[in-house]
Amino acid sequence: MTCPICAKSPAVPKYKPFCSRRCADEDLSNWLSGSYAIPAAPNEEEGEVDLPTHTDPTRH
Repeated sequence: MTCPICAKSPAVPKYKPFCSRRCADEDLSNWLSGSYAIPAAPNEEEGEVDLPTHTDPTRH
């Protein structure tokens, strides 16, 4: 398995799946800076929250 950051070196067990601490730190930096993102479906209206509705049969 090659390093997912530099793709040049094999992974080192201590930093697996990366080849070095530098590549592991670069990957972390990418996550923290927002370079990587998990896609999500947009809401119809930003800021609107759908709350569950519960009905209480004892309330009138």
